[in-house]
Amino acid sequence: MTAFAWLAGFAVLGIIAVSIWLYEPDKPRAALERTYPGQYRTVEGVRLRLRDTGPPDAQAVIMLHGFGASLDTWEEWAKALSTRYRVVRFDLPGFGLTGPDPTGDYTDARTMQILIGLMDQLHLDRVNLIGNSLGGRIAWNFAAMHPDRVLRLVLVSPDGFASPGFEYDKLPETPLIMRALPYTAPRSMLKANLAAAYGNPEALSEDNVTRYHDLMLAPGVRQAILARMGQVILRDPGPTLGRIQAPTLLLWGEKDGMIPITNADDYLKYLPNVTLVRLPGLGHLPFEEEPVRSLAPIDLFLSAGTH
Repeated sequence: MTAFAWLAGFAVLGIIAVSIWLYEPDKPRAALERTYPGQYRTVEGVRLRLRDTGPPDAQAVIMLHGFGASLDTWEEWAKALSTRYRVVRFDLPGFGLTGPDPTGDYTDARTMQILIGLMDQLHLDRVNLIGNSLGGRIAWNFAAMHPDRVLRLVLVSPDGFASPGFEYDKLPETPLIMRALPYTAPRSMLKANLAAAYGNPEALSEDNVTRYHDLMLAPGVRQAILARMGQVILRDPGPTLGRIQAPTLLLWGEKDGMIPITNADDYLKYLPNVTLVRLPGLGHLPFEEEPVRSLAPIDLFLSAGTH
């Protein structure tokens, strides 16, 4: 047996030991649904948790959250936008109280299939689409594939370009430590990861940490997150971004520690009709960190599309 094999074996044993020590079972769905209310609608075989607020006949906005989040991340922006728009947000499959997709398919193509199915069910022909991080990647792919369904596009620190550990045209390697995720989800570790997503970590509230932690423990979510991680295959975004017809607002926190603002240059290079707004002092989740200040440029951008 090689030295590497010995080390790998010890690593696996260590993960098993830590998992047993920090074991956390799923939380009961009924209790979570009481704490985190929403509406439910079955789309393409998936029971989606969603919220549909604002005037039903107003121009629509759909919001797509990032990795590990839920529709609740948009709460403050949704409240403000719902005074003028019909705002629809939902837990992406594999997250929150939508939970696992029965098909086990967590590719972007599957998520876009569900998004268009939801729009059809809600009779939304064209929408303004807002996406953050993972949700941003799904949003810009959707806008390229379905230009007739997107009025305006808002990308908040979107994902999509290659980075260390995520190369084009190949499946990523799932870190060994992540294989313990189905059995454990330490609140302290989750809080540290969330704090890193804020420009000012002190702005992270304990209520937000509790929500992320609770919904991470929703039935089947941790297994679904692991499955999604193993299905991501990035493609060179350039040709796809170049096909987007919708006017696009690129919103980026200057202190984003998850996807640095330097990545904005890649989007500016390919998007044909894009405006970049930089948010000084803010991180990856500006809608949680400073919702009023970060929403202002979106208000102006969306308003231009209603006249």
